[in-house]
Amino acid sequence: MSDAVDGPRPVRFRGGGFRPVSVRGVGVVVFVLLLALIEWGTRAGWISNLTLPRPSDVAATLVALAKSGMLWTHMAPSLTRLAVGSLLGVSAGIGVGVMIGLFSYVRAGLVPLVAALFPIPKIALLPLFVIWFGIDEGSKYALIALGTFTPTVVSTYGAVDNVDRTLVRMGQSFGLSWWSIVRKIVLPGALPGILSGLRVSLAIGIILLVAAEMLGAEYGIGAYILQAGSLYDLERLFAGVVILSVLGVLTSWAIGRVEQRMLRWRV
Repeated sequence: MSDAVDGPRPVRFRGGGFRPVSVRGVGVVVFVLLLALIEWGTRAGWISNLTLPRPSDVAATLVALAKSGMLWTHMAPSLTRLAVGSLLGVSAGIGVGVMIGLFSYVRAGLVPLVAALFPIPKIALLPLFVIWFGIDEGSKYALIALGTFTPTVVSTYGAVDNVDRTLVRMGQSFGLSWWSIVRKIVLPGALPGILSGLRVSLAIGIILLVAAEMLGAEYGIGAYILQAGSLYDLERLFAGVVILSVLGVLTSWAIGRVEQRMLRWRV
């Protein structure tokens, strides 16, 4: 009787579909607490300075590096190598991956080759690339390009394979051309998987960038870390690690922004 008088009660929405909810600030709090714990441990003597430097000393090293201008001196060649190598590898990987996903003969011919190349540690091929392309920029570009190529191929044709075939059949039943189905159904449906794979590919590119710069590079983040390690200068070494970490975070953030812009249609 009271329900009839009060009227219907609103029912909480339960159809979120496990959609991720953005919770701001938690990651920053965890990061700050971790740094505070390390700072306290090094000052109290629980953590040896020969094992971990103080975060405040690392921050001071980064500030001094920026003021001296050497930060950009090392960053500029590293960013150029990463951009050129990743652009070559990712663009070729997406193209080959889409072709593997669409054409059976291409799949039959290239999937075994990609499967053979994928598990090879790309760092082991650096001496070979030095012989082929020289110790200058060519070998570094080639190493990063190959390292980003194979995971991009695998993630791309996997994303194409996972496109809902019901939508493809629906497009065929409505008389859409092959190219229209690819452009309007297959590529948009595969885009989330391609962008997810891109995160992994670029992370591998950063790893290979450091390895390439440790061989025959005067400037670059990898060369900076190698110099600091040879002098056992932990503050400079961890400063280089922090720069790489920030580069990885910024890369992931940029891909996230691209996902937000290009995947607005996804609910």
